[in-house]
Amino acid sequence: MSRLPAIQTETASGKAKQLLDAVQAKLKITPNMTRVMANSPAVLEGYLAFNGALAGGNLPAKLREEIALEVGEQNACQYCVSAHTAIGKLTGLTDTEIEQAREARSSSPKHTAALVFARQVVANKGQITDGDFEAVRQAGFSDGEIAEIVAHVALNVFTNYFNTAAQVDVDFPKVALRRAA
Repeated sequence: MSRLPAIQTETASGKAKQLLDAVQAKLKITPNMTRVMANSPAVLEGYLAFNGALAGGNLPAKLREEIALEVGEQNACQYCVSAHTAIGKLTGLTDTEIEQAREARSSSPKHTAALVFARQVVANKGQITDGDFEAVRQAGFSDGEIAEIVAHVALNVFTNYFNTAAQVDVDFPKVALRRAA
């Protein structure tokens, strides 16, 4: 059971209601994560703004989901791995691609380079090497795209930590983690 209550859209008021209504209108669902974030409208608004800005970036939706899966698996966040498995399928990821992403692998060498880079950012808490940067550049990523990879890692670390700390109830088909938290 979640350590923070999931705010019901029907009983929410003010900014929280406005934000939850916007989530529902956009996604046609209101995930538990956003309902729990609504305990602080500033948290939910910050998440939505960061997520929305990155969605308008240059990285394709499939790669964004692969990064989310890899980071979620690395941080042992069942909520995020479950959510991004479902969302990843909506972007066209196959079951095999989803499983590979959770291991920082892809049939695309370019995507593999991004996933390995993302894994290094998480594993080393941002303290990555010049070689890590060079490898992702050599795979064909621009400096702007590299900045977006780092930003997607940061966004997903935030949601991983939020969901794990609050013990948000998984409201997507549950996916077992490969390792315990």
